[in-house]
Amino acid sequence: MYFLRNQNLQVELLDPVADQPKFGVRYCTGGYIYQIIDERHGNLLSGPTYPDSFNWFDGQGIPDAFNWTPLRAARQDDSEVLVVGVGICDLLHKQVKSFCAWQIEQTEQQIIFTTEQVFADYALRLVRSVFLNGRTLRSQTELSNLGAAFIPISWFPHPFFPQPQTSEDLCQLNMPVQLKEDNLGYRLAPNGFIQRKALPTQNGYYLALDYQAQQPLSILQRHDQLGLIGATCSYVPTYLPIWGNQRTFSCEPFFQTIVAPGHSSSWWIDYHF
Repeated sequence: MYFLRNQNLQVELLDPVADQPKFGVRYCTGGYIYQIIDERHGNLLSGPTYPDSFNWFDGQGIPDAFNWTPLRAARQDDSEVLVVGVGICDLLHKQVKSFCAWQIEQTEQQIIFTTEQVFADYALRLVRSVFLNGRTLRSQTELSNLGAAFIPISWFPHPFFPQPQTSEDLCQLNMPVQLKEDNLGYRLAPNGFIQRKALPTQNGYYLALDYQAQQPLSILQRHDQLGLIGATCSYVPTYLPIWGNQRTFSCEPFFQTIVAPGHSSSWWIDYHF
């Protein structure tokens, strides 16, 4: 485990080597935010099975993922793929065949994970940086295309916030949102917050939001210990689902692009506690 600390917060990040049993084919292994601890209020993050157990698929804290667009070789045998930020994977059997190796630089309030991955015609450098500044935590990503093939990116953060017990409100966005009338899990309240229709089971409810975005996304999230917390993206999401079960709620703003050979793309999301 790695740690970032200041007078307000302690951030726990998984070690890509020592914590390898906690990883699978889904979440990026560098920059995985496992827990944030407030000196006065305790643990601020949750997970689908938290606090009873942990498994690599459900995860915990604030993981992020590139697994929606695995990179495949131009051949019929595609049993092996490259999952950016994870390694060479067998998705059929949900196994990591070889994890990527990270170089790690750390100060008390900043940690930078860097890896280079090569597979078929793909070659890339991925830098995952996590910065703690007061009560704001920034998760920043940069991907550089070092190979000959175009690299499609479909990345999303999966922040697991505790299911509020003191309010019906879940989150409010800085953009107009519509919910499908026949969805089973959520409703839009008059105050602009998304609320639950009913407390879900362990499987939870997944819903892709209909929204109109003219600017980068900002989110207000209800939180029992802190009242309200926030998240601010550097990008306009191209896809915006929400999910939650009886333990946790998550808003997942996707960043999607294609990186040409010799080019780079970078983006970030800030969490305000």
